[in-house]
Amino acid sequence: MWISFQQSDLSQYATMFFMAKKVLVTGAGGYIGSINSYKLLEEGYDLVALDNFSTGFEEPLELLQNKYGLDRLKIYKLNLADNLMAIFRENSIDAVLHFAGALSVNESMENPIKYFSNNVAGTINLLQTMLQANVTNLVFSSTCATFGETEVEEINESHIQNPANPYGESKMIIEQMIRWLGKQSNLHYVVLRYFNVCGATDDGLIGDAKKPSVHLMQNAVKGALGLEEFALTYSPVATPDGSPIRDYVNVVDLADAHIRALEYLFNGGASQMINIGTGSGNSVLEVVRKVEEITGHKFALKKGEPRQGEYAKAIASIKKAQQVLGWSPTRSIEDSVRSLVKWYKARPQGWER
Repeated sequence: MWISFQQSDLSQYATMFFMAKKVLVTGAGGYIGSINSYKLLEEGYDLVALDNFSTGFEEPLELLQNKYGLDRLKIYKLNLADNLMAIFRENSIDAVLHFAGALSVNESMENPIKYFSNNVAGTINLLQTMLQANVTNLVFSSTCATFGETEVEEINESHIQNPANPYGESKMIIEQMIRWLGKQSNLHYVVLRYFNVCGATDDGLIGDAKKPSVHLMQNAVKGALGLEEFALTYSPVATPDGSPIRDYVNVVDLADAHIRALEYLFNGGASQMINIGTGSGNSVLEVVRKVEEITGHKFALKKGEPRQGEYAKAIASIKKAQQVLGWSPTRSIEDSVRSLVKWYKARPQGWER
């Protein structure tokens, strides 16, 4: 049977059919949140950005608004613990990317209450609001810190979780909440447990502006460029060179994994817990030597205050990410260092606000 449409009807139908998905990004002003926001906008998603800007920054989001338009990126300055229902009422949100939370291992050892009140209680409020608003797709930013100390070469998703610090514990509690809500409600989720994040966007537009950064490679690059003092903050561990071994994943590769997780959920995929890393590791000293090689700066390595709650080795098994999401990392350690050099040369002081 033929159905007759007026041209205006066809245009309206096409607009409805091809309407961009709208994603709420919590912690959108942070290092990982802002780069994910950039990549989502590039991929055609519309965004609603939530941040209290206590550790995140307004500038990268304003930059993205100028680049992509106010209609594609709305910004809300709120805490996770605030009443969030107005955001859901004002926007037809299709999914949530949840990055917001405190994230320093060392700080969590000194102030564990902050990590349980901010990370856990704030997420409870977000999840309650999502379910009340019938928004059922969630990608959650978790961490390999939920595993704690391990004895295996590669950590897969079924490895026992035994956090060595309150930061990892807070993320594990949130994972458990999400898992139970997935069983007891219509919440569909992908939890991405990622390993050590490094790098900036390939074009150097957005990078890590935290002061101080909690990331080794970022601090080493800043030290090599003379932007601030660099010191080693690890305690000796049982590895070949005595420094901790970590799996360093590029932040743009990480953003690609989040986009694939969203697409997976929109296509009806079952809820999953998935590791995101590279499947290989580098020691702290190996990363420092790579920064020296690329920048031409030789460090007089100093020892700073040792971080607490650390462990010797953590490398991801990424087989599940490859199988379920069709995702694999494409950027090397060298790529990450070079992108950070580009970022810090363009903005040596990072974002101002």
